[in-house]
Amino acid sequence: MVSYDEALRTILDNVSPVGSEQVPLSEAVALVLAETVTTPWDLPLWDNSAMDGYAVRTEDCGQPPCKLRVTGYLPAGASAEGMTVTTGCAIKIMTGAPLPAGADAVVPVEETEETSGEQVTIGAAVKVGQHIRRQGEDIRRGETILQAGSPLRAAEISLLASCGKPLVNVQRRPVVAILSTGDELVEPGTPPGPAQLINSNSIALAAAVREAGAMPRMLGIARDNRLSHLEKMRAGLTADCLITSAGVSAGDRDLVRAVLEELGVKFLFWKVAIKPGKPTAFGIFEGKPVFCLPGNPVSSLVTFEAFVRPALLKMQGRHKLLRPTLQATLREPLTGGSRMQFLRVALEQEAGRWFARSAGNQETGILRTSLLADGVAQIPANSAYESGAEINVQLLGEPL
Repeated sequence: MVSYDEALRTILDNVSPVGSEQVPLSEAVALVLAETVTTPWDLPLWDNSAMDGYAVRTEDCGQPPCKLRVTGYLPAGASAEGMTVTTGCAIKIMTGAPLPAGADAVVPVEETEETSGEQVTIGAAVKVGQHIRRQGEDIRRGETILQAGSPLRAAEISLLASCGKPLVNVQRRPVVAILSTGDELVEPGTPPGPAQLINSNSIALAAAVREAGAMPRMLGIARDNRLSHLEKMRAGLTADCLITSAGVSAGDRDLVRAVLEELGVKFLFWKVAIKPGKPTAFGIFEGKPVFCLPGNPVSSLVTFEAFVRPALLKMQGRHKLLRPTLQATLREPLTGGSRMQFLRVALEQEAGRWFARSAGNQETGILRTSLLADGVAQIPANSAYESGAEINVQLLGEPL
């Protein structure tokens, strides 16, 4: 039986990005860039106005108020070629329009008063360079703006669009096959009969896979016989990753490990010294990861969070693989058991400090506790914490 740290290290040492593909820029958000991008031109492309107003020469704008003659109009999208601001004059200009020759400042329209369209009164002091966006002041031509491995958010998409890229090379989303096992299972929508259970694991794991940025492929339910397992698992091993739930313990009907080994999966560990999630196994098939998770719904999601999510992020080329953590003060004493425990906790903030308490009953059959949890604290085996002690909590989402 391996430790949590050893299990996670083994997993991450044996997974790698699944490859890249080219996608339309509009579909690249939340993916990971697979190329280094340099700018093909300056940004901005040319000197332009940052405001609706008047392009002027500051030497003509002494002590306000001063009057200037309006000699032209420059809307966004128009060329400034042939237009010059001459002595005692101004050109009306819109935001984003190129700066005309001779101008060294823009006066916002709110600080002016126009009379008859031919004359404008400047009502405020004018400084050289005000409200002008200079060519290349943001990014220079040829400058590296994004490195391969950068997650693409709206800001990165905007920058890539400004560089004129309709397509972008990104790390491909891994396809993750999901299989539940057991004769007792029925799919959601089928009323459970005596001794039957709803197959909630597949739906929950598919949701977790999507949250991690990968693409789930539902395989359904493998019944408790070798042929059903062979059929379903053979199909699952064509994906980039296979996750099974249940059937990995040592019971008479726990066929998962034996059938996967028959199909060529090499297991690197089986059982982890954690609670919940002890009957967790990890193997490799033709370079692809295979995760065998416990069948209990709470244990299944806890072990997904601990082991599968970091692996899927690495398979997408991400560098930050673990959830953010924060330090919190315990509201209550805690005692660890014989194995490291993943304790689901609720967080509260008071006077700038975080406080943690158990989110509820920690038994693996209690789903409600997961709904109330803001994070997970790793409690070492055979440890004890007094109320008021500091612990690290790994967040399950954004801070409250």
